[in-house]
Amino acid sequence: MPTSKDSAPGAVPTVEMLLARSAITALLSHHSRALDRLDAEGLKSVYWPDARVDYGGFKGLAHDFADIVMGALQSQYELTQHRVSNTVSAFATSETAATESYVFAKHLLLDGQSEMLFSGRYLDRFECRGGEWKMSFRRVVMDWSRRLAVIDERSTGSFAALTKGNNQSSDASWRHLSESSSVEGDA
Repeated sequence: MPTSKDSAPGAVPTVEMLLARSAITALLSHHSRALDRLDAEGLKSVYWPDARVDYGGFKGLAHDFADIVMGALQSQYELTQHRVSNTVSAFATSETAATESYVFAKHLLLDGQSEMLFSGRYLDRFECRGGEWKMSFRRVVMDWSRRLAVIDERSTGSFAALTKGNNQSSDASWRHLSESSSVEGDA
């Protein structure tokens, strides 16, 4: 089982540590995808029912936040992308871990003419219950934010023929992930 000693920089991880880190990394990725696809149920699936979040303007149960944040994102932004990187983890016990991850989030405003860029960190706690890892707490730390003008090139030149993303269930990723047995993909 992972221990705090296994979390030390440069320590050779045990198989259990690699498995725990893999589960935690998957949760972080699924969390970002749920936000970007406006998937409240997907967001809830990464949190324990009693998990709490601190998103500044909302402090409370993560499952309540999941229902609220989707409307807030949809009412302000055409698209979002949340990118998580540089995750450092510390295991207090074999069933509890804390992480710090960098987050870089891009938010295309509804007018398509500007974007809000957010640079910060996620301070997360994870618990393994019954052999399953999920988040038990998240705090968002803001390092800085900025707003930039956008020249929308989605319909120009070689970009015009690309599949266009959206934050609805019609986004190509939903079908792609549900048809994972397809080797060639769709036309």
